[in-house]
Amino acid sequence: MDAKVDVKQYMHQLGQQARQAARVLARTPTGPKNQALLAMAEALLARTADLLVANQKDMEAGAAKGLDAALLDRLALNEARIAAMADGLREIVALPDPVGEISHMTYRPSGIEVGKMRVPLGVIGIIYESRPNVTADAAALCLKSGNAAILRGGSEAQHSNQAIADCIHAGLKSAGLPIDAVQVIETTDRQAVGELITMPEYVDVIVPRGGKALIERISAEARVPVIKHLHGVCHVYIDDKADLHKAIRVAFNAKTQRYGTCNTMETLLVNQSIAGQVLPELGRMYADEGVELRGDEATRAILTDSKAATDEDWDTEYLAPILSIRVVADLDAAIEHIHRHGSGHTESIMTEDLGRARRFLAEVDASSVMVNASTRFADGFEYGLGAEIGISTDKIHVRGPVGLEGLTSQKYIVLGDGHIRE
Repeated sequence: MDAKVDVKQYMHQLGQQARQAARVLARTPTGPKNQALLAMAEALLARTADLLVANQKDMEAGAAKGLDAALLDRLALNEARIAAMADGLREIVALPDPVGEISHMTYRPSGIEVGKMRVPLGVIGIIYESRPNVTADAAALCLKSGNAAILRGGSEAQHSNQAIADCIHAGLKSAGLPIDAVQVIETTDRQAVGELITMPEYVDVIVPRGGKALIERISAEARVPVIKHLHGVCHVYIDDKADLHKAIRVAFNAKTQRYGTCNTMETLLVNQSIAGQVLPELGRMYADEGVELRGDEATRAILTDSKAATDEDWDTEYLAPILSIRVVADLDAAIEHIHRHGSGHTESIMTEDLGRARRFLAEVDASSVMVNASTRFADGFEYGLGAEIGISTDKIHVRGPVGLEGLTSQKYIVLGDGHIRE
């Protein structure tokens, strides 16, 4: 893109084009949308060599800039990852289309029939970092849910994202849909993000996907509604009425199954009456996995090799093999700790006491609350939503994993036969 192009003018042009495309998509039936998605998948596979060449440019530039190994891994494409992108598009084809679904139709005493119809949000702006596969995933979810998309990937993936965008546009064109239904911002100028999040006349919602700093900036500066979560400080509480065998397995899995995800447990809470039974075994298991433990005084009395937890630790999303552990007096103390330090993402209790389980479900304020299950289940695929655009810890308009239905809204519809209000 010409560096001399006025960014504000360019972004408003994208917005105008997206708004026009959104009107077309809102009336597009499921068939053409699925046809476009299948064509996109075929284009990705057919153009694998081109995608790899584009990605190599990004990888070389990233290495020259000193990106660390983890970032380079997220940036990298190979044949398997491209095939996985294509498979992901086909999986979205198989998902039910929520658009046009009518529900809750009831007759009123006046004779009119009132109900709700599910409709697209309109234009969705998505801002993300590193992973080029997000370009295909986000485009597909927005398209299937009838929304136009404006995508802003990280500058480190610019060549990869544009190559994927070419495949997306080929799929849209083959299905007779406007290519402006999915637009990938071509400029790497940071001003583009500032414009995107302050164009409510063109953009209906923003979805940021990235680090806490990015999401905090978007949340603070946006004039468009934002679907987001800042961080995932997730807890597992082991109650004194827990099945300890189950509890140990779940607490180990919730931390070690994968470290760098927002639904990974960052703090373990253990009832004081069973701490001496579960912590020694868990301590050995964590040690074998190389997990650093940071505990309160009661924890360190049992796990003498653990470090002292600071006040900051209870509020930290490590995204690493580090775990905070606190011994608590009872369920009330566990809930109080979660209310004070949780991020509203995912919380789990291990207990065989139905009353305590019900209290935990009712009183803990989070987008996902679990009983006797690992926090790692908190994602769209595991919940049966298929692919997800992200996880929301907000309460309006969607909470938890955001799938196709979360990218739609509802409007009231009224059916009458010449009815007038008396």
